[in-house]
Amino acid sequence: MPGVSVKICGLSRPEHVSTAVDAGAKYIGFVFFPKSPRNVTLETARTLALAVPPGVAKVALVVDPDDTFLDELTATVPLDMLQLHGHETPERVSEIKKRYGLPVMKAVGVADASDIEALDLYGRVADQILVDTKAPEGADRPGGNGQTFDWSLIAGRRWPVPWMLAGGLTQENVAQAVAATGARQIDLSSAVETAPGQKDAGLIRDFMAVAKAVS
Repeated sequence: MPGVSVKICGLSRPEHVSTAVDAGAKYIGFVFFPKSPRNVTLETARTLALAVPPGVAKVALVVDPDDTFLDELTATVPLDMLQLHGHETPERVSEIKKRYGLPVMKAVGVADASDIEALDLYGRVADQILVDTKAPEGADRPGGNGQTFDWSLIAGRRWPVPWMLAGGLTQENVAQAVAATGARQIDLSSAVETAPGQKDAGLIRDFMAVAKAVS
């Protein structure tokens, strides 16, 4: 089947959520991380999530969250998945899955071959894994930095759960990325922005058109 499933992360405005949904995005991501230019409040996320139709997954990106925050998040925002983007251990992933009864996607940063073991490890406990570019040394954000990694590191690899490719994907390189890795799901954020955190409806539509043509 042509096309890949797309997650557009870091949405913060109603018109961009509706554009993403209308263009065919399968996942809508909301960021809850104060250091990110895409950070949203619980109240904003609730309003946005309530407008997402059934069949499109609403995903909350959180970074090393404690239970107090997750309790408030899950009580306020109607969600379909939690995306853990910090240093959560496999035990913590399992604990969050059990406590909240939601599917959990674990992001794993890749820079070199030594990072592949972590993908295998989290692939045994998470419901999905997000294969992302490892944040550069000293970065204040674990993702959303618009950088790719060496896709040959995961060429031909598979895990027990569905997985998603992230990290610097653009209209220009997404076909190459999919061909190199075999990814059937992709995650993007900065590729559809005019500035960090500033989504653009035209860029969303353009990217989705390209993604639908990827085989």
